[in-house]
Amino acid sequence: MNTQWIELYRDELVERYPVLRPLADGFFEAARILIEAYIGGKKLLVCGNGGSAADADHIVGELMKSFVIPRPLPEELKRKIREADPETGDHIAESLQRGYSAIALTQHNALISAFSNDEDPSLVYAQQTAGYGRPGDVFLGITTSGNSGNVIAAAVTGRAVGLTIIGLTGEGGGRLKKYCDVCLAVPAKETYKVQELHLPLYHCLCLAVEKTLVERESV
Repeated sequence: MNTQWIELYRDELVERYPVLRPLADGFFEAARILIEAYIGGKKLLVCGNGGSAADADHIVGELMKSFVIPRPLPEELKRKIREADPETGDHIAESLQRGYSAIALTQHNALISAFSNDEDPSLVYAQQTAGYGRPGDVFLGITTSGNSGNVIAAAVTGRAVGLTIIGLTGEGGGRLKKYCDVCLAVPAKETYKVQELHLPLYHCLCLAVEKTLVERESV
């Protein structure tokens, strides 16, 4: 795998946010994990609470459609869409974009409310991880304290299923850290300050993923 884009966005990240320099190696490893998972046809599961839930949805938005560069569908898929409906197929084929499979566990209201009503509400992300997760997938748990019980339960479940676990936390990593293959623990403790540092981290991760995969797909 060509790592030039991981290195470029890692270097840009620590240049713009010097406080994140200690996370440079972790960033590289997290990006490598995500890219290799996507190359292997796997997916990302991501979750958090409150502002971190919004971050989870934000990450999915950057991965499931074009972020900063065009991601046209493969020509073979375009052809099949046109054949499926000659009248509308061309518009559909040219409008859709290549997506990198990512699911925000925060967005499934009927499932979340049903499970929370019937079972332990703190296990709803774990339930989704057990249902969606397959060996080789990646789980990204976002918790500013590192101690969110529902995120930790999902990480534990993910490890059992065979997912690679990435944590995005505040200083120290909290209890989540011990379940992570990579824990990106930003050097801040107050929730809003942690969240302010999470955004450039996951933006640069998404940029590294997109640039690497688009370049690979265009060869």
